[in-house]
Amino acid sequence: MERIATFFRWVWRLTAAASILFTLFFFLALFALLSGAVSLHRQAKSAAAVPERCVLVLAPGGSILEKRPPFNPADELSGLLNRSPQRKELFLQDIISGLRKAAKDSRIKLLLIVPDRLERAGLNQLREIGQAVAQFRASGKRVLAVADTYSQGQYYLAAGSDEIYLHPMGSVDIEGFGLFNLYLRELLDRLEITFHIFRVGEFKSAVEPFLRKDMSPEAKENARHWLGRLWDGYCRDIAAWRKIPPQSVSDAADRLAENMEAAGGDAALMARRGKLIDGVISSEELTERLRRLVGKGADEEDGYSRIDFSDYLDAVGGSYSKKLAEKDRIAILTAQGDIVYGEGSEGQIGSGGLVRQLRKLRRDKHVRAVVLRIDSGGGSAFASELIRQELLLTRKSGKSVVISMGSVAASGAYWIAAAADRICASPYTITGSIGIFGAIPTIEKSLAKAGIFSDGIGTAGITGAGSLVRPLPENFRKAMQAQIELGYRRFIQIVAEGRKMNPADVEKIAGGRVWDGATAFELGLADQLGGLEEAVAAAAQLSGLPADQASYVEDEQSPAEILLHSLRMVWWHSTPDSLAARTGTILSRLAGQYRLLVQQNDPQHIYSHCLLPELL
Repeated sequence: MERIATFFRWVWRLTAAASILFTLFFFLALFALLSGAVSLHRQAKSAAAVPERCVLVLAPGGSILEKRPPFNPADELSGLLNRSPQRKELFLQDIISGLRKAAKDSRIKLLLIVPDRLERAGLNQLREIGQAVAQFRASGKRVLAVADTYSQGQYYLAAGSDEIYLHPMGSVDIEGFGLFNLYLRELLDRLEITFHIFRVGEFKSAVEPFLRKDMSPEAKENARHWLGRLWDGYCRDIAAWRKIPPQSVSDAADRLAENMEAAGGDAALMARRGKLIDGVISSEELTERLRRLVGKGADEEDGYSRIDFSDYLDAVGGSYSKKLAEKDRIAILTAQGDIVYGEGSEGQIGSGGLVRQLRKLRRDKHVRAVVLRIDSGGGSAFASELIRQELLLTRKSGKSVVISMGSVAASGAYWIAAAADRICASPYTITGSIGIFGAIPTIEKSLAKAGIFSDGIGTAGITGAGSLVRPLPENFRKAMQAQIELGYRRFIQIVAEGRKMNPADVEKIAGGRVWDGATAFELGLADQLGGLEEAVAAAAQLSGLPADQASYVEDEQSPAEILLHSLRMVWWHSTPDSLAARTGTILSRLAGQYRLLVQQNDPQHIYSHCLLPELL
């Protein structure tokens, strides 16, 4: 009987294993089939002709991306099967490149900007797109913008158009720039949670929410400066595009009640009187207007020829996408998100992954220069130093290194940037914040109120220090503060050596102070103002290569990683609400504000990070 039982157990195990393998191979085969079908569809779109006399429609959804998303069959398949409008997130450099190609493309007669599904973009990103729109207009082609309503970021994208239209019941919602954090001091006191804070620099305000219930005078003073500079630039740019005084733009926020009352509560009329728009328009009137401008076309629904921006990019190609594997080239690498020690996850800059990429480029004999596009508010100081050391080795190998700053390149991101041959920042980049801090929470008092205590014995006075459930020993606190002070002096020295400045002069502009890009350039924290194209031009000059010999370094993903990512995205899109909707706005803000500290990722609990707002 025992042998028979053993036999059947093995039969069952083999059957179960075969079932699992069959299921796995089935899904892999299905995935390969769908990937092939989607790839053929993409190739067909790329080969499809751009219609003659057509309207190019720029209608970005979600965020303007700093990193070209990898090919995802799940997203593509969803777009094919779902007839409802899809959120199309576009890559910044592809938008700029596409607009320049469209300006010279005789088939494109007009650009239509539809920005009302744009959710998030940096001021610097929209400025660069605005410059490309201006070049499109300079070619003699018209630009129209239309939306049901405009947020101040959406309006900034539309402001460079020849004509701006609004739905009769819509509005232009300009409210100014601000920085507002959630302060937790009283909550922590009530819960008897102790946050042990270690910092250097009176302007390093990232930890203030744990220490205060309001913003400190020093933080307000610093924020008032850089917010004011960015707001002045926003108003000045719109004024130049609309040919109105900058005061008219700021009055849209400062005199809202007065202007609204004068317009009888009609927000669209108020916008027209302020010359922010050229008129109100319905969808039928817009269609007729476009027909008159470009003529009738083959599109049965609209009656004029049109092409979506993503389809146009499929037809004409994206930016810096040439295959240059066996040629001398400039490698463009993008790093975006919080800087974390180790591998990190999606949306983070993991020191392990970025160091490996840089090392691979350093060992590639065809790579003559590296442009690192960085968009980050900082993070782990240890991880930042690991990345900086790899950049120094890249320079030591004879390759040039140029930093291109995105919307934000502050704290740990500036720690990294200081190692470059050249730093290029947008006037609207938020940078600086040279300072560090440490934060270790303990909940021993909270547990004591609940009748829970931690006790034991160790071989040293600091044994168990840093535990969530034990108080922090005083000698450990002193050691931690000494580390923070040394780390700050090291940061000052890194900037001084990288920027060829006197440490005393760096100290005057450090202390955690945040700067806009234009001020950073004036202070010597950046070498030139501009976007990625200017950074590539600088790398070309340093390396002796033409600027068109530059290409992006794409993330390497195995088929298994692509499959897992696709399945995860399918689940995400099938979920009815976003994370913010499920957890509530306040919890979502808290999670975003303190996600880095919650992770406690740095091996030494030392961070160079800043809390910065989404202005648009």
